[in-house]
Amino acid sequence: MARLAEAIALLDRLIAFPTVSSDSNIDCIHWIEDYLTALGARCSLSSDTPGKANLFATLGPDVAGGVILSGHTDVVPVTGQNWSSDPFKLRRENGVLYGRGTCDMKGFIAAAMLTAKDCATLDLQRPLHLAFTYDEEIGCLGARVLVDEMVKAGVQPSACIIGEPTSMQIIEGHKGCCEYTCEFKGNEGHSSLPDLGVNALEYASLYVARLMELRSALPDRAPLGSRFAPPHSTLQVTGLRSGIAHNVIPALAEVDWEMRPVQESDRIFIREAITDYVNNTLRPAMQAANPICDISEIFASEVDGLEPDPDSEATRIVRFLTGANETEVVSFGTEAGLFQKAGVSSVICGPGSIEQAHRPDEFVTEEQLDTCLKMLGRLGATLT
Repeated sequence: MARLAEAIALLDRLIAFPTVSSDSNIDCIHWIEDYLTALGARCSLSSDTPGKANLFATLGPDVAGGVILSGHTDVVPVTGQNWSSDPFKLRRENGVLYGRGTCDMKGFIAAAMLTAKDCATLDLQRPLHLAFTYDEEIGCLGARVLVDEMVKAGVQPSACIIGEPTSMQIIEGHKGCCEYTCEFKGNEGHSSLPDLGVNALEYASLYVARLMELRSALPDRAPLGSRFAPPHSTLQVTGLRSGIAHNVIPALAEVDWEMRPVQESDRIFIREAITDYVNNTLRPAMQAANPICDISEIFASEVDGLEPDPDSEATRIVRFLTGANETEVVSFGTEAGLFQKAGVSSVICGPGSIEQAHRPDEFVTEEQLDTCLKMLGRLGATLT
């Protein structure tokens, strides 16, 4: 129980940093860095955003084949939520630990930090890496920077365990999540003289219609034996904004849409097809009517999916650590796909339930945290 108490003390301190994605995580990162540096870890920071930083730390030899324990330090806002206590003060009650980020995912970060303390006393033959990121909740932005820096530095881990809340189940796959906004700039005019205007809303509607045509092809592209629900990639139009009055031809229109691909080839298929339609059909037609018209994508967030690989080293390691053989897939996105795309086999396994994430009175149970500690406590045996 002493180990659990130490992990809870670390979690208490982590929760006290209000690392909402809209705010800085620097103080939290520096505190973790100081803790790991004192253990002898080699630490480096990376960022492309002021006030934000990733931390990548290594214990053990400078060789290929290490294992990464990865988690994001940012949390979602608490504004407007009805909490029973201060969300940034850990509340311990009847074996339950309440606070923003307890399960998503500072509980795992605390367990990873304690695992680093254990491994610092071992003669590691393979390195232990710890990767803690920013802005996962708004598009895995920090992890993109961290993974790029890792690749540039020539670091070659063989496996990554991402500790998102899975109730300690082994998750070997998830869909990607790609979000887009497309802006149409037409030419405003009186509705009684349509030839003098270019109706941005009508072109946006054609764009939506093309997306619906492309969506209809996705079920037939589902991978054989897909375990996702539904088994195929999905596409949804989630917003359409335009118009100021019944008798005014709209000069502006915006379309929001999202896609959750089960495989990278589906993302490429949709993106290439809709881009071709814009470049070779819609934009030429708009600019033939008036050269000032244009179409542009003003925002895109693409979270890579984690394609299942039951024979990956990451899956084998976590099966050994947990003693479990069953693996699952989930619909929510994580940073795992970025590591997999960089050549690092990846799996998701962490304490707490995704059903508690982002909710008021978010919590992780002491039992789940203890189970995670026991799992990671066996990791040193795979590195020595």
